[in-house]
Amino acid sequence: MTAYPCVRTFLGVIALAGLAACGGGGGGGDAGGTGTLRMALTDAPSCGYSAVNVTVEKVRVHQSSSAAETDAGWSEIVLSPARRVDLLTLTNGVLMELGQVPLPTGKYTQMRLVLASNSGANPLANSVVPTGQAETALKTPSGQQSGVKANVNIDIAANKMADFVLDFDACKSVVSAGASGQYLLKPVVSVIPRYISGVQGYVEPGVGASVSLQFNGELVRATTPDSTGKFLLQPVAPGNYTLVVAGAGRTTTVIAGVPVVAETVTPVGTSTAPLSIPQSPVATLQGTAPLDTQVRVLQSLTSVGTIEVAGRGVDGVTGTYSFAVPTLAPRVAPYAAPPSGLTFAADTAAAGRYSVQARLAGFADKTQTPPVLNAGDVQTVDFRFP
Repeated sequence: MTAYPCVRTFLGVIALAGLAACGGGGGGGDAGGTGTLRMALTDAPSCGYSAVNVTVEKVRVHQSSSAAETDAGWSEIVLSPARRVDLLTLTNGVLMELGQVPLPTGKYTQMRLVLASNSGANPLANSVVPTGQAETALKTPSGQQSGVKANVNIDIAANKMADFVLDFDACKSVVSAGASGQYLLKPVVSVIPRYISGVQGYVEPGVGASVSLQFNGELVRATTPDSTGKFLLQPVAPGNYTLVVAGAGRTTTVIAGVPVVAETVTPVGTSTAPLSIPQSPVATLQGTAPLDTQVRVLQSLTSVGTIEVAGRGVDGVTGTYSFAVPTLAPRVAPYAAPPSGLTFAADTAAAGRYSVQARLAGFADKTQTPPVLNAGDVQTVDFRFP
């Protein structure tokens, strides 16, 4: 089995997710013959939106990572007609099939997701519905017309199928544009193999939390539980992960050493005994950074290491960001399969202690550590590059 690196696209520029466990189906690029590439679309959780709509026209692949839009050698999965989808319906393991295409065997190193443009005939091809507000168009950068570019590493083997998923992170892809009431679409997309394995569980309903699997402080998969509290994180490569439940006004709840086994969905909690996510007072982390910066709020736990508590892009006009973070100590438990109970303990050394990390394509990450936060505190952390 050939290993494929998990790839995350930040605004059309690539950053490797650094997950050693990433792998996928497919063969070893035998010379001659044809194989098949199949693609689907899914979404990570959104934040503050009732709908995020995008219109997908095609997926293009090429064997050269430097091939230009008009170069020969592109192969395409074309959606005819183009398909408009609310990304927020593609959570908890739901996939939208994009199609498949036969390809000559070999290694493919560039992928482009091509979205339709908003136009007079279709002004809301790409749009957002902020919670409690009206639908508004999502403006897209002019350079995006050729597609959202991702450098990938896909082996197409003779008579075999390479099966992949585009994970379109709506929360990090939709950027507010100052006080104008407008929003910008700056896609953040991961390309991951379509594993059967993953994690399924339950949190208490109505807490408004997101659930993520993380590896060395990097998000691998994330979702929002449904109205019953059920969540499904899939596809996920086999390995051991940290499960993090985080939400506004809620104590960060962490399960360490969650095993994901090939062809298996690991259970966490049950419908009759869901994970409890206690309330917590909050403080505010805010600041400014250059446009297109992704800002992450991190926390270092005694027995787990670094986790991400929150993250998103800065405002597309002002460069500002703001996060409400819990001030109570995070709760941590080692994984135990149901029906065994999870035994949580407060990591008191981590209470109110955060670091803020800024990521901007073309530069090394920058991290700052503000003072310990107490309930009601407002701390400003600004970033400049280089």
